[in-house]
Amino acid sequence: MSLPTLRPASTSSKSILPETGSHGNVNKSLPYKIYSLNSSVLYSRNFISGAVDQVAHTYKKLGGDVLDIELSDGNIYAAYEEAVLEYSYLINIHQANNALPSFLGHATGTFDHKGELTSGAASGSLKYPKFDYGFSRRVSEKIGSEIGLKDSVQYSASFDVSYGVQDYDLQDIISSAAGEEYTGKINGKKILIKKVYYKTPSAMWRFFGYYGGLNVVGNFHNYGQFSDDSSFELVPAWQNKAQALAYEDAIYTRMSHWSYELRNNKLRLFPVPYSGGPRKMWVEFSIPSSNLDDDTNGRGELEGVNNMNTLPFSNLPYDTINSIGKQWIRRFALALSKETLGQVRSKFASLPIPGDSVTLNGSDLVSQGKEEQNALREELKATLAELTYQKIAEQEAASVDAAEKVLQRIPYSVFVG
Repeated sequence: MSLPTLRPASTSSKSILPETGSHGNVNKSLPYKIYSLNSSVLYSRNFISGAVDQVAHTYKKLGGDVLDIELSDGNIYAAYEEAVLEYSYLINIHQANNALPSFLGHATGTFDHKGELTSGAASGSLKYPKFDYGFSRRVSEKIGSEIGLKDSVQYSASFDVSYGVQDYDLQDIISSAAGEEYTGKINGKKILIKKVYYKTPSAMWRFFGYYGGLNVVGNFHNYGQFSDDSSFELVPAWQNKAQALAYEDAIYTRMSHWSYELRNNKLRLFPVPYSGGPRKMWVEFSIPSSNLDDDTNGRGELEGVNNMNTLPFSNLPYDTINSIGKQWIRRFALALSKETLGQVRSKFASLPIPGDSVTLNGSDLVSQGKEEQNALREELKATLAELTYQKIAEQEAASVDAAEKVLQRIPYSVFVG
């Protein structure tokens, strides 16, 4: 009986990496198509050309002209896309570390499933943010509001003092006000009383004019019989202003015998109002808001950037990546290809041949690929760590110090006229 003649469909491996790539095959082989289906034709062409060139680079580096490489060109295109996205990820993380404090509270954007901006301003990762003490400034504003600065007092209300009446209901006084700017904004919320006072005639003229003032010039030196309108010394205006404020506060603190206390919503005046006392009193107050409520002055911007995840950072455009970045991408894509090839070869640890077997290096390639990827990530992270805005400022300061030391060694010529 004669042996049958075998006619296999193929006498070679199913997938063998070609020596060069094909521009027409790139787009259909990519899982995300972030860079190959871009609205900019030139942008897409540049990425596709880079992916095609990566096939030839991988073919040579893995010895494709000596031994078959069990990869398709589509594997290389996918590895190239992943390498670009990984580079974009690491750069954006670095920029987030650089600029998050200055971005806090500013407008964010909306993103699609690919990480591309669909609405909002241009990607913030391509912009240099203006340093404005963003986070620290917001903290200081809130602290200042608690100690009487800036936004401490939002509103004020007044009420008539009745002779012999010591207790007044602040809730009724404030809630019943009509036409005030806070009308309708309280709605059952608590208010924070900042100050209760009555208005006296301005005392500032006593400091600056006629004979009844402090009897001093700007530096507090007595000058006896001369009036306050006389001046014998030139002092800065801010010094007079500071002294006047101190004098006004002294009058408010030492000369007023009126006081008050708050219990729940009730305001109790001391002493009991009498016919010669104040006829009207004022209350300054603020309406504490929730941490998730925007400020009435519009500076809260609570719908804006609150952390790294809301930064308006899109995938880095391929055309803005310079030669340094593109070389990193080529190396990382090669490491990814090694890992993929190792996984393919690991499916068969050895192949039987007549009288022996061939052992494949799948596990070695997987290990090498992963090690190279980790090394490349650490290399880029270490480089970026030296390029933070803080490090750049430190380097410039060191340069200035070094230049100053050099100048100290240069002899100065003496001009003789």
